[in-house]
Amino acid sequence: MIMTIYCVPVLVSGMSTFALLYILIPRLAQAGITGKDMNKPGQPSVAEMGGLGLVGGFGSGVLTLIALRTFFKIEALVTVSTVELLAVLSTVLVIALIGLMDDLIGVHQGWKAAIPALAAIPLIVLEVGQKTMTLPLIGAVNFGVFYPLVLVPLGVTGAANAFNMLAGFNGLEAGMGAVAIGALAIIAAHLGEVTSLVLLLAALGALLATLYFNWYPAKVFIGDVGTLTIGTVIATAVIVGNFEWAGVMVILPHAVDFLLKARKRFPSTGWHGEYRDGKLYCPAHGPVGLAQLILKLAGGMHERTLVLVLMGFEALCGLLAILVYWRV
Repeated sequence: MIMTIYCVPVLVSGMSTFALLYILIPRLAQAGITGKDMNKPGQPSVAEMGGLGLVGGFGSGVLTLIALRTFFKIEALVTVSTVELLAVLSTVLVIALIGLMDDLIGVHQGWKAAIPALAAIPLIVLEVGQKTMTLPLIGAVNFGVFYPLVLVPLGVTGAANAFNMLAGFNGLEAGMGAVAIGALAIIAAHLGEVTSLVLLLAALGALLATLYFNWYPAKVFIGDVGTLTIGTVIATAVIVGNFEWAGVMVILPHAVDFLLKARKRFPSTGWHGEYRDGKLYCPAHGPVGLAQLILKLAGGMHERTLVLVLMGFEALCGLLAILVYWRV
C-alpha cells in the first residue's frame, strides 16, 4: 500500500508531462518558439521551452499527493508536510517564470545568476529545512538565522545556475537530472524523509517523460525554464530532507563544468561541438566546458554517446552520495 501511494507522483507527473509536451511541441514550433540544434548538420530548428511541460507535470504530481493527504487521510502520508510541499512548489513556479523570461526576452548573465535567489523567498519566510548541518571534520553546526537567510537562497541559486550551464546536447539536461534526482530519491526513502521523497518522485516522473521527447534526436529543448527548474528541485528537496551534502555531491559534474567555464569567463557562445562525419569534436579554440573536454580527450564522439558518458559521470556521483548516506 505504501509503495503504491508513492508511485502516484511518478505516474501522475509523468503522464501529465507527456500529455503537455505532446500538445505543446507543435504549437511552440508554429509560434516560432524554436532554437537551432547546433550539433546537427544544417543546424535544424527545434521547438524550445519544453520545460513548461516539465514544470506543469511536476506541479500536478505534487498537488495530487497533497489532495490525497487532505481528502483521504491516508496513513502513509500523515508525515508529509503540505506546507513544505507548497513552499517548494511556489519556489519552482517563481524560478520557472524567471527561466521563461530568459527564454523569451533574455536576461543579463549577471542578473540571471543572482535573481534565482529571490525564488527562495517562500522557503525563507516559512523557515523550511533544519538550521543544523553536519560538516565534514567538524560535526553538527547550528547556523541559526544564517541558514534560512543566506544558505537557503545560496543553495537554490547555485544549483539552478549549475544545471543551467551544463546543457546544450540532446537529452543531457533531462537525462542527468533524472539520474541525480533518482539517486536523491533513494536517499530520501532510506532516511524516511517522505516530504522530500514526494518532491523527488514527482520530478523524476516529469523528467522521464521529458526525456522521451528530448532524447536524441530531440523533438524539443527544455530551455532555461527547464534547466533552472531541475536545479531548483534538487536544492529544495535536499533542504527539506536535511541531506544537503547529497545535493552537493550530485552536482559535482556541474561544478567541474562551472570551473572550466570560469577559466574562460563564462562565454555565451562556442559551447557546442563541431559536427564532422557523424561525430562531434572539440572546437579548435579548446574546451570551454566539461562536454568539450570529454570530446577532446576522446578525439571525437557521437552526441548520444557524449550524453551517456555525462550521465554515467552523474550516476557515479549519485552512487557516491547513496553510499555516504546509507550508513546514516
